[in-house]
Amino acid sequence: MSLEVKNVTQIVGQIKNLLESEFTNVSIEGEISNLSLSSAGHWYFTLSDKDSSLSAALFKMDALRNPLMKTIKDGSKVIVVGDISVYPKRGTFQVIVKRIVPVGVGDLKEQFEKLKRKLASEGLFDIDRKKPIPAMPKRVAIITAQRGAALQDFINIYKRRSIWMDLLVIPAVVQGADAPRSIRSALHNVIKYSLEAEPAQKIDLIVIARGGGSLEDLWAFNDEGLAYDIFNCPIPTISAIGHEVDFSISDFVADLRAETPSAAAELVTSSQTMIKEKMVTLKGRLKNVMTIRMSRFENRLKNAHPHTILNIILKNLASLQRRLSRCDIQRRLHELTNIHQFYLELDENLLRMQQIIKEKIKDWRHQIEKSHDVLKALNPKNVLERGYGYLETDKGHVVGSTADFDKLPKSASLNIHFHDGKRKVKSDEV
Repeated sequence: MSLEVKNVTQIVGQIKNLLESEFTNVSIEGEISNLSLSSAGHWYFTLSDKDSSLSAALFKMDALRNPLMKTIKDGSKVIVVGDISVYPKRGTFQVIVKRIVPVGVGDLKEQFEKLKRKLASEGLFDIDRKKPIPAMPKRVAIITAQRGAALQDFINIYKRRSIWMDLLVIPAVVQGADAPRSIRSALHNVIKYSLEAEPAQKIDLIVIARGGGSLEDLWAFNDEGLAYDIFNCPIPTISAIGHEVDFSISDFVADLRAETPSAAAELVTSSQTMIKEKMVTLKGRLKNVMTIRMSRFENRLKNAHPHTILNIILKNLASLQRRLSRCDIQRRLHELTNIHQFYLELDENLLRMQQIIKEKIKDWRHQIEKSHDVLKALNPKNVLERGYGYLETDKGHVVGSTADFDKLPKSASLNIHFHDGKRKVKSDEV
């Protein structure tokens, strides 16, 4: 009896063809172990249960399409979807992962969306029902883990930026089964304290904060009871849960959502920071103005010093002495004493000018009288007084000849002018 002998490559090839054709797009649940990330960006791990284990690989391009991979660590229970592949050189097989999801994440997301839709329908997310955040709160309560990084980040920014704000830290459990009850209890205590406190001690703002984490880590802030407590809180609230990409029910119900606890601290202290910056600017401007004014006053004081004034007086005196010396009165004494001659000449010129003006006026008066006699002789009224007259039409045209008279219409109205008046006649009467 002869047996067919095959080499290793042939056997491994047949196994590879059988496995890879049979096990495609399979879903496998197991626990992660031996998780490692290569320098090329590929993930390698072992997927196991209590009885068996299976090698798995998630290559870089598929890892980029599975952001939840960053939250997975050794011991995490996951469901992977992928293909079985055989590596011929080693004769081993592994699952090439295309999709990986932590166990329970799908259920949590479904619960989250269901609760979100319910609360939205009840109006808990309505913008018009949110309370305004005070611009300059005097007392702020923060509910968070006492030793968490979120609190330290908030306090660091608060110390650096705040001027007058008081910060009350209300410790609470922010992860796990007891977290919702702890957060709600802390919120109730803050509200009770503020209602019973004196006006100056009341809480102006509540910040609910927690650092980043997976959906399971942040699940306490998706509690329905906590959502109603935040909605009914009489004090304005800010929700600062997780990182920028993390959203919780508390973010939607609160009066304002901050992307991170640090962002919440910056938001709460922003008005104070603006005031501080403005004060620094005004301080600089005031200092410059005071420096300029002080310099101006120093100059005025320096100019008003007796030595300065005395120097000015001496300088002016020396200038006047130089001018006086240039006058040389002794040398010009004869010239100055003969000034009366100029006065005599001035009087003579004044008398001569007056005589000339009188003669001019006399000549002008004689010329005017001659012109008056000529005008009087030419006056038409003087001719009329000698018995003459003239005809004039109603339109004021003088009829100066028989030709003008013959051109007049029949019975034309005319005016006869005499030296003592005029009379109306008709042309056929003349």
